[in-house]
This record gives sequence, structure tokens and C-alpha cells, in this order.
Amino acid sequence: MLGFLLRLLPFWVREPLLIAVGSVFGVRIMYLAVRDHDRVAAGIGAVFLVFTAIRVHTVVRALRARRSLTPAAAADRVTVDAAAQPQTQTQTQTQTQTQAQTQAQAQAQAGIGPRPGPDTSEKEPNAWGQAVAAVAVFGALAAALWVAPRVMPSDDNTPQPASCSDGEHEELPKAYKQTPQPVTGEELCKALNRPDLAKLLGTPEETATTASGTNNTAPLTDGKVAQPEAEVKFDTYTVNVSATYNDLSTDQYVKLMKFGNEKDVRTLRVLGRPAVFSSDHTMKIEINLGSGSSGGPVEQGPLARTLSVALDRNDQGGYCDITVWSTSGALPNDSVLLDIAEKVLPTIPERSVR
Repeated sequence: MLGFLLRLLPFWVREPLLIAVGSVFGVRIMYLAVRDHDRVAAGIGAVFLVFTAIRVHTVVRALRARRSLTPAAAADRVTVDAAAQPQTQTQTQTQTQTQAQTQAQAQAQAGIGPRPGPDTSEKEPNAWGQAVAAVAVFGALAAALWVAPRVMPSDDNTPQPASCSDGEHEELPKAYKQTPQPVTGEELCKALNRPDLAKLLGTPEETATTASGTNNTAPLTDGKVAQPEAEVKFDTYTVNVSATYNDLSTDQYVKLMKFGNEKDVRTLRVLGRPAVFSSDHTMKIEINLGSGSSGGPVEQGPLARTLSVALDRNDQGGYCDITVWSTSGALPNDSVLLDIAEKVLPTIPERSVR
């Protein structure tokens, strides 16, 4: 269809249009091929440039042929004038019809016939047609420049945000089968790895570098308590979300914090559920894979801020931890954790009444 439409265009519109499109696409593809060292793209760009060179050669030949016709037409007109003068003199001197017919026959036998006079001059090109053709060429060039960035590979080297791995075929631990409606690590990861997570953290220009979800069990429970976990890491902050399906209520959890190292403990309610803020240091473990040793000692990591929310409004047991930390030790405001909790908690089914 496009080829048929191009054939309908006049020569002096179609050929400049093909040259403009071919040169734009050819130069663009060759630039990307040189930058990315892509031989296939280089071949495609070369095809576009060769096609453009052929069209340019065609236009040059047409221009030369058009220029050569002008002197030839002028010479033909001079010859016509020279041949017309003897003919006129002969006709005026001859008085009889017989002599005129004889002269006409002689001219016909000699191959001398009437030729087009100066009145049959070549038609001048239409000014409106030239204007429309020029507008069409520039419009096509602008359209090519507008479409090229959308159909060609982008120069933008911005890394794509990390995505959660698909763990649908992963076999869940036995504790998950014994827990009513437990959330999985993959589901937590998809709920946490939101497009607006970086904006919620106050770093909208960053993209997630890693995103993962695991189907763990709580430590010191002999694998009987499901504890799915998800983690999304940015350049500035790291966010971890876990759900623990035990029988520990939030009130009991707060009492245990008095015997631990938690700081800045503050109770509140989130989405109608009991919740508590706390701060504690993460653990830092160094593993040297280049030596025979198992690794260095466990060290104290940066400070982390955690929001623990009950899995149901009645606080029958179990909680969801939302933890944020950074390697620099800087922490966001508590309102950031509240915003994340309001986005993630609705994806976790509440525990049924037992």
C-alpha cells in the first residue's frame, strides 16, 4: 500500500522524500551500530545508505537530462525558422495551385514538414505544486525524525528496575501447608516492588537494583512457623518485608522488646491493627570465598528502623515487619514506613478467627 502511494507522487516529490528518509534512518542505524559494535545493525544501516545513494544518482541524472534538453530545443527552433523563410518566399512567387501542390509534394518527399513553432513552448511548472511538494518533503523529514527514536534502539543507558523472580514451581515448606492462607515470598516481593516505592522512600530518581522473595521458616522453631520474606534494594535504602505466622501477639512482642536491644519503641495502630515502631542494628557478615576459612566474625551493621504490624485487627498472633536501612546509617522518617505499610498490608490476607 505504501509503495503504491509513493508511485502516485510526482518524481520531484517522491525522490527527495526517499532520500530524506533513507539518509535519516541510515545515519541513525550506523551510529548505533558503531556505538554498540553490532554487525547486523551495521549491515542494515549500509543498505539504507546504499539505497539513498542510488536515489541521489537517479536525481542527478534526471537533472542533467533536463538541462541538456534546453539547448536542443533552442536549436530546433532556429532550424524551424530557417526552413520557414524559403518556404514562404516560394509560395508567394508561385501563383497557380498546380505549382503549390508540386512544391508541397517535393517537400514531403524531401522529408521537410511543418515543425512546431515557438508557440509550442514547454509548460512552466506550477508554483502551487512546487509549494505543496516542498511542504510534503519537509513534513516527511520531520515525521521521520519524530518516528526514528521510537522505532530505533534508544541511546538511554538507564538501567531497568529489578523484577521479582517467578517461584511458582518452587515447593513450599511444610509449615506453609499447615498455615491458613499464608502469603509467599514471591507475593510479598511483587507487593513491595512497586513502581512508586522509590518515591515513597524520598528518592524518586533511583531504580531498584535487586528484588527477591524467599519462603523461609522462623528461626528456632524447627521449621514449624512460616516466615516468608521479600527485599528490594536501592542505591540509598534497602527495604525488607517479612510475615511471621506464630502465636505471638503485638502486646507480647512489645514486652519482649524491653529485654532486647531495641530502641525508640513506639506503639500505634496501622489500618486498625496494633503496631509498634522499633530501631535496632543489623548484622554484618563477611564471607571470603578466596580463602579456606568460612568467613569473618559477625559484626554490627547499620541501624535499621522497623514497623511491626499485627496480621489481623484482633491481634490473635503473628505480625508483619517492614524494615528500612541504609549503608550510610541514615534513616527515613517514620511516615515513610507507614506509607509502605498502607500499600503492602492489604495484599497480605488477615488471619482468620481461631
